[in-house]
Amino acid sequence: MTELTSAAPTIPGHPAGPARHLRSRPLLRHLLEMTLAMVAGMLLLGPARAALGTALGLPPASPGVGALLMATDMSAGMAFWMAYRGHSAAAIGELVSAMYAPVVLLFVPYQIGLLDEHTLLAGVHLLMVPAMAAAVLRRRAEYARHPVTRPAPRHPLARMLAHRWPAGLALLMTADNLTSPALLGAYTLLVLPAGYLAIGTVRRQWRGRGNLRTQLVGLVVWSALALVAALSGGTVGQWLVALGWLAHSGWDWIHHRTRRVVPRAYAEWCAVLDAVLGITIIMAILTS
Repeated sequence: MTELTSAAPTIPGHPAGPARHLRSRPLLRHLLEMTLAMVAGMLLLGPARAALGTALGLPPASPGVGALLMATDMSAGMAFWMAYRGHSAAAIGELVSAMYAPVVLLFVPYQIGLLDEHTLLAGVHLLMVPAMAAAVLRRRAEYARHPVTRPAPRHPLARMLAHRWPAGLALLMTADNLTSPALLGAYTLLVLPAGYLAIGTVRRQWRGRGNLRTQLVGLVVWSALALVAALSGGTVGQWLVALGWLAHSGWDWIHHRTRRVVPRAYAEWCAVLDAVLGITIIMAILTS
């Protein structure tokens, strides 16, 4: 008996679904790495530049110049990481140009009064990611793999930084909260379960036993906590918000250990960020 098999139709020039998914993963990984390098550059260089300007008695930069300086901070972080990864000078130049292109594009409308300061900065941030993606897609072959494979660092501190970069990034992102604790609204608790549901959907994690049910339970718990905090208001509501952030840090560590639903790097980053925000909310409550 002849066994009949059916193959999924393919279009010439277009890889099949699974193959295309596997080919896109390195590009997405590179894009994520460079986005994180941009954020790190902005968080490290921005405050240092502002402190230097204050020490020298320089006036604050105008919004237009500030957008250019922000793009410079981001470009420096990204260029450093790309050079470390061994990418070509042409690729680095294209990604740096992609950082400045949104600023140049929106600078004229801002100067003639069509855009205000907040719209300028928001537009620059929104346009940077597609500009980066276009530059990455232009050099698919280069971004499909790392041109240079670096050996694992030998020094214990360097090795710790290499393995714990998500925690370091979270600490950089919450540096302002550590120095100037601030209260957060009850609605911020809704972001916590939403992130897991979104990432789990993108990563197709709901076939795992109990994954979707667990995340839906988390959605109900943190949504209820946000509602109670909003209705309570005052100090009680603020303590509930702090408790919600701290509790989600534990949720993150559990997912980090079990390797479920979200990447371990995201779980580690989220755990540190949630813990810092919960602690700083408590600090703000006690000092207010």
